[in-house]
Amino acid sequence: MTDDYVFEGPSEPAAARDNNPPLSISELSFALKRTLEDRFGHVRLRGEISKVNRHASGHVYLTLTDDKACIDGVIWKGSVRALGAQPDTGLEVIVTGKITSYPARSSYQIVIETMEAAGAGALLAQLERLKAKLAGEGLFEPGRKQPIPAFPRVIGVVTSPTGAVIRDILHRISERWPCRVVVWPCVVQGDAAAGQVAAAVRGFDAMTPDGPIPRPDVVIVARGGGSVEDLWAFNDEALARTVAAASIPIISAVGHETDTTLIDFVSDRRAPTPTGAAEVATPVLADLRYAIADLDSRLARAGGRLLEDRRTRLRAVARGLPVRPEDLLALPQQRLDLAGSRLASGLHRNVAVHERQFTAVSARLSDVLLRRAMERRRDRLSAFSDRFAPAMDRRLAQDSARLAALSRALTTLDPKRPKPGFARVEAEDGAMIASAAALADGQAVRLVFADGGRRARIEDDAGSTVPTPRPRPTPPRSRPAGSDQGDLF
Repeated sequence: MTDDYVFEGPSEPAAARDNNPPLSISELSFALKRTLEDRFGHVRLRGEISKVNRHASGHVYLTLTDDKACIDGVIWKGSVRALGAQPDTGLEVIVTGKITSYPARSSYQIVIETMEAAGAGALLAQLERLKAKLAGEGLFEPGRKQPIPAFPRVIGVVTSPTGAVIRDILHRISERWPCRVVVWPCVVQGDAAAGQVAAAVRGFDAMTPDGPIPRPDVVIVARGGGSVEDLWAFNDEALARTVAAASIPIISAVGHETDTTLIDFVSDRRAPTPTGAAEVATPVLADLRYAIADLDSRLARAGGRLLEDRRTRLRAVARGLPVRPEDLLALPQQRLDLAGSRLASGLHRNVAVHERQFTAVSARLSDVLLRRAMERRRDRLSAFSDRFAPAMDRRLAQDSARLAALSRALTTLDPKRPKPGFARVEAEDGAMIASAAALADGQAVRLVFADGGRRARIEDDAGSTVPTPRPRPTPPRSRPAGSDQGDLF
């Protein structure tokens, strides 16, 4: 038991028990700082540099990381030039220094005194292998990238709804090109970020223009700056393939201008910042209005110059004529006026002539003539019917009799209906056999008679005897009664 912990018995008064006075935050922070510096006054670490910030004062702030943890580091201005390797993002280094704390933020850090390169960082090596794999599949080819629409009606944004990124994008779009913006909220850091961003891209890509939420013309995937670990979700292979396979144009705006992620290579356009992505996706409405107004004024000026040029050329040509243009047009204009004045009376006379012709023709158009013609044709039809109707009836009766005779003959000769004393020979499959050459020894056949059918088998004539049919007895003839004539037989 240390001196900081004192046993207090139940019989001691309250004032005696309060022998551990409270410390201020500053006292505790500086006590921890001294403890860290005394315990870890000289350490040697190996890790990958994931973020480098060179301050204007000359100091360098960075982050050292491995696969499970990270630690902030600082290199004072006087130690930067003496380093064996200059700090750079993705470089794996071995550093020597002391552990201290920064009381203002209650965080600990390492003050780096020496630094030497230890090889390429594991994260960068993994990223380079993945980039080489996707590049070999052609996902980085410029030919497969889609153009960004010049005048989008709907813009989709995939980002966190609570960060400053979405506010910057919305503010920039409203200034340049006021249009509809659809935000798909998702996390942009951590293990779940890659899956949620990929699901958002697929969701936007599956929308239809006539759906309840219109399909965006372009999608912006945005996130603010950060370390390599913070942006590592955007180096996911599945997310990169989803962005590459999307049919909707995608602008990547992850991190600051110096940050590079895998989706920057597979997207259709990369923007240095989220605000820059809003500028890439939208035109400037004021500039368009100014351009249209300028084109309109240029069109008006060009049209005026063209008319003035034609007017000048016409005047020049008119000066070469022997007489004034007004004198050339005077006679044709007078003829036109005269023809116009005569046109109305000429039309009236034309109508009157056609009216008289119609009246003359209509006198000959009487229904009596039509009725007489119809009666004559009706009489001729009646006479023709009375003359030829009996002959047609006789011809029809003869043809009916011939048809009935042919029908009876056809019924008699129908092989499917044998006459008494005849049979139809059929094979086992029902096909009719018409000749003896089509039969084989031992073949099973079916004999169809008028009153039914029997099965039979073919035998060779050489090895069989044909029985002689017995004659049917002839019944005695009856003689008429009273006749005594004998029978000659």
